[in-house]
Amino acid sequence: MHRKSLFLPRRRWCHVAPLGLSFAVPALPARAAARRGGERPRALVSIWLAGGPSQLESFDPHPGTPIGGPTAAIATRLPGALVAADYPRVADVLDRFTVVRSLVSREGDHERGSHAVRTGYRPDPNLVHPALGAIVARAVPSPGLELPAFVALGNDPFPSRGGYLGATLDPYRVTVPGRAGENMVPHVAADRQARRLGALDALSRSFAAGREATVERTLDDHTRREALTLMESEQLAAFSVADEPEAVRTAYGDSVFGRGCLVARRLVEAGVRSVDVTLAGFDTHADNFSGQNARARVLDPALAALVTDLEGRDLLDSTAVVVVGEFGRTPAINPLDGRDHWPHGFSCLLAGAGFARGQLVGATDPRGESRTPSDPIDVADFAATVLAAVGVDSAEEVTTPIGRPMKLGAGRPVGRLLREPS
Repeated sequence: MHRKSLFLPRRRWCHVAPLGLSFAVPALPARAAARRGGERPRALVSIWLAGGPSQLESFDPHPGTPIGGPTAAIATRLPGALVAADYPRVADVLDRFTVVRSLVSREGDHERGSHAVRTGYRPDPNLVHPALGAIVARAVPSPGLELPAFVALGNDPFPSRGGYLGATLDPYRVTVPGRAGENMVPHVAADRQARRLGALDALSRSFAAGREATVERTLDDHTRREALTLMESEQLAAFSVADEPEAVRTAYGDSVFGRGCLVARRLVEAGVRSVDVTLAGFDTHADNFSGQNARARVLDPALAALVTDLEGRDLLDSTAVVVVGEFGRTPAINPLDGRDHWPHGFSCLLAGAGFARGQLVGATDPRGESRTPSDPIDVADFAATVLAAVGVDSAEEVTTPIGRPMKLGAGRPVGRLLREPS
């Protein structure tokens, strides 16, 4: 129903992109399938577009209309779906996604909007809700994993939190991905490192004597043990891209974000359950069109390569890929040639795991006269849908540290966005 009713006609302003085999990650053995056997534990990769990406300059263009601005559109492999011309590689893999153009939120502030999309809850001054990535890391087992179950890659102004589920579910943050872990490789000889660790252990035991509650509250012992395990683990190599073929690294793009997406694939392959990859810089109150174009040049190759790579390694069907920011940008163009905050109808992309494939859902008003898109999907229901795609029940009730019963999600899964069980 949604596909047919939302097809957009081609017009003279629509420049059709070539949809040949111009872009691909080199085919490699499906190592993940061999490692996991018949089991397919699910994972979540969140591509977080910090600052509020413009839907009109990405996945919901309206060229030739009062709100379209100078942005041109191109055809894609998803019938009826157009994307901005700055996304030719995403256009070539868009049939792997469901495109939602009708997310709605009641939060138009960056921090509050980020919280709402990432948790499904509006901010509460008395409670920190856990991010979806933390919930997934808690819910999906990772036997034999020595890496953190939740990893955040890139510089995120409002990072995910474990919230009331505990600080042990805060993500392990790597601001410059692609290296073999930050501050994880000893810079001294093995014997000297051993002496240092021995001294640290003696100091820690001395501090802990009579301070058990403090040690538990600060997670001092937990953090030290986790760090030492990671430093000594062969799995630490998942953070480095040095052994990736040059063609693969090139496909993702020569950018911090591109390397982050490649590391995300490597982490999922190693068994990490949740990965956030952040691309910042979308807050274009001024000079919107060149600003969004600059971000597209980074996002386009990396996102297309990630989906292609996951699919080629037999990982896409067990990995939910979510592409979203805290809100969109206004239909109106302001006097600074920019667009302002707009939580009333913005876009996201969903692929892999339990998501339906090849759908176009919702539509915004091409004239900008209506604030409400057709088929609106509240961010609370969006969050519940993401959890459902990786097999987590958002209605599960847990008890916070102060004894308050809370459901993992405030919304309800949107059935049409989910793949029917086979």
